[in-house]
Amino acid sequence: MPHDLDIIWYTRCPVPTASGIAIHNGWLEQEFESDGISVLSLCASPDQSVRESHFDHRQGDSFRHGGNAPPIWSRSEGNDVVVVGLTWLPQYQSLLTLPDSGIRSPADLKGRRLALPRRTHEKIDFWRASALQGYAQVLASVGLTLDDVTLVDLPIDQPYIGKVAASNTGALFDAHQFASSARAETFALIRGEADVLYNYGAAGPALQEFLGAHVVANINHHPDRRVSINNGTPNVLSVSGRLVREYPEFVARYLCQVLRAAQWARANRAATQAIIAREVSVAYEWVPEAFDDTVYQNLEPSLAPELVRALEVRKDFLYEHGFIRNDFSIADWIVPGPLARARELLQERSLAEAGGTQVEA
Repeated sequence: MPHDLDIIWYTRCPVPTASGIAIHNGWLEQEFESDGISVLSLCASPDQSVRESHFDHRQGDSFRHGGNAPPIWSRSEGNDVVVVGLTWLPQYQSLLTLPDSGIRSPADLKGRRLALPRRTHEKIDFWRASALQGYAQVLASVGLTLDDVTLVDLPIDQPYIGKVAASNTGALFDAHQFASSARAETFALIRGEADVLYNYGAAGPALQEFLGAHVVANINHHPDRRVSINNGTPNVLSVSGRLVREYPEFVARYLCQVLRAAQWARANRAATQAIIAREVSVAYEWVPEAFDDTVYQNLEPSLAPELVRALEVRKDFLYEHGFIRNDFSIADWIVPGPLARARELLQERSLAEAGGTQVEA
């Protein structure tokens, strides 16, 4: 089809995603090769403003897959971005304390000091928002509120996106950045300036082991799933609005490869674990502890009503606590057509392969 696209950009967070698997397997590049379109990571650009589109989604003709706070913030600022898929990613999410703190359960948090990092130069401080919501929801589960604790403000000048070598397929976060993500809270805990820290993601199990920490609350496995709603629950697959409006079939073809990757992951667990370890910058052995065994079943994007409701809860929290300035409708933000078409394409291609014929994209 005629088009004015030279590059389709993508970015993903350091979490397990079907997008990351499709990127690793080279399927996105192959999908658009015959159209003369390059499919590149934001990391391929030396321009910092292009790289920062990971958070503000200002780079046109781009896809993003990962935590929900940046796209929610971007939409609240009026940027041209829409949601085309959601995933619920079971991942490490805990409140930790040192063994001799005397804090054994969430009920013991009353009157205690909770570490709350604050990035001083970021448009959307997703880690602070995550920690605050993690604290608030655990406290609420035992009848407490944020007024019952002391939040220890920890200013951090280090940016989320540092200097990473350019790469056509690489991620914007390398092992160095990931390892330092909870430095401020960890030092505050060790120095006795705070009693509890919040941590989530692949680096969590290693930090817990390093500290010999006591887990005050295992949020990931909380019996009330609503307590687990946070930056990665649900994850958001978003795309520039122009692509959806002008090239919906290209968007569907991109999503078709993401769906293909999710199916492949279910059938190739060992290989998927290796890809995830690379994507999240941890040793292979940490993956099962950071992401439980259901991760392989949770990589396929959908727009299931319960995921949409969870995204609404997350957006409302960010608005209520001042992380976004403008409220908006989640229902109006979601565009279901491309994912529905992607499912049709995947089925068509599967049937064609089974019949020994090729279907043109």
